[in-house]
Amino acid sequence: MSGYLLDTNHCSRLLEGHPVIVERLDKLGGARVVTCVIVRGELIFMAQRSEHPVVNEARVRDFLAAIGVYPVDAAAADVYGKLKAAVIGHFGPRNKTRRRKTKIEEIGFQENDLWIAAIAKRHGLVVVSADRDFERMAEAGDLSIEKWWSPEA
Repeated sequence: MSGYLLDTNHCSRLLEGHPVIVERLDKLGGARVVTCVIVRGELIFMAQRSEHPVVNEARVRDFLAAIGVYPVDAAAADVYGKLKAAVIGHFGPRNKTRRRKTKIEEIGFQENDLWIAAIAKRHGLVVVSADRDFERMAEAGDLSIEKWWSPEA
C-alpha cells in the first residue's frame, strides 16, 4: 500500500489533537496521508451541527487543505460498484432474487463507508477507521484497514 486514507472518526480525533493519532502520524514520516470528499462532507456536517459552526468549519477546511482530499472519479465509481456487489454477495441473502433486491443498509453497511472504501481501493490506500464496517468489507473484498484509535480505548 502506498499511503493512508483517514475516515471521519480518525479525522475528527486528529482535529481534536488526539495524542495516539498524532503520535502515529509522526511515526509515518513521509507516508501519504489523505482523506476523501465523502469524509469532507461528513466533517463539514459535523461542524455545522456544533455549537460553533463557523469556527469549526474553518478548522475543518484548514485541516483538509493540509492533508488533501481525493475525489470520486469514474475509476472510484467502478470500484464502488464492484465492492458493493461483493459485499451484498458475501453478507446478503443466499437466494438470488432476494439478494438482487437487498439494500446495503439492510445488511448493516452505510453507503458513505462503501464510497470511502472504494476511493481508498482505487488509489491503493489503507483505510484508517475505528468503524467495524470496514473490517466486514475486508471479508468481502480486497481492502486494507488499520485502526489507530478505538472508542473502547
